[in-house]
Amino acid sequence: MTSRRPYHHGDLRAELLSRAEETLRERGAGALSLRELARDIGVSPAAPSRHFRTKQALLDALALTGFERLADVIAASQQDAGAPFPERLDAAARAYVDFAMTNAALLDLMFSVKHSADAAEVLGRAVHRWSDLLLEVIAGGQREGEVRPGPMERVALPVFAALHGYAGLAVGGFLPPEAMADGLTDVIAATLRGCAPDPPRG
Repeated sequence: MTSRRPYHHGDLRAELLSRAEETLRERGAGALSLRELARDIGVSPAAPSRHFRTKQALLDALALTGFERLADVIAASQQDAGAPFPERLDAAARAYVDFAMTNAALLDLMFSVKHSADAAEVLGRAVHRWSDLLLEVIAGGQREGEVRPGPMERVALPVFAALHGYAGLAVGGFLPPEAMADGLTDVIAATLRGCAPDPPRG
């Protein structure tokens, strides 16, 4: 007589998310299946439904954990809050790009528009947490006169676009080897020039 697989498995939710992220990284979101995850972990096929009623709920949870981790790495990059703006932006930029390149499939899922309506509010708060950290870096630069004045959305958009664009090119393999060595340094330098106040008129 064969034994039935257990229904409970310690912290099943965390295990499901961990295994799901492995699958996402190795085979993409299309390969994710709650039934297959249950089989891999060694629990009954019904066990995952206690935490994720649908595959979409699992994807939304993965996106949420991704935004939480991204916020944590941006926050960690700003431990020296009294540093000059160029140093703070450099640290935040490198933290973001490192996260993006290490978690390419997860980042793609995080910024996907295909999230359920049920998850929209929670994901929205998570998005604001990490982006507000970067906005505060820029706002701090404005307060110190190191960043040009103006509406935050006008000043910050090129910064976000440059970092996200560079990360996308790097992850996609569109950058030649010679550009990878100093590419991010050059992008950060160009971004800093774009943020700089206009020189005084002579």
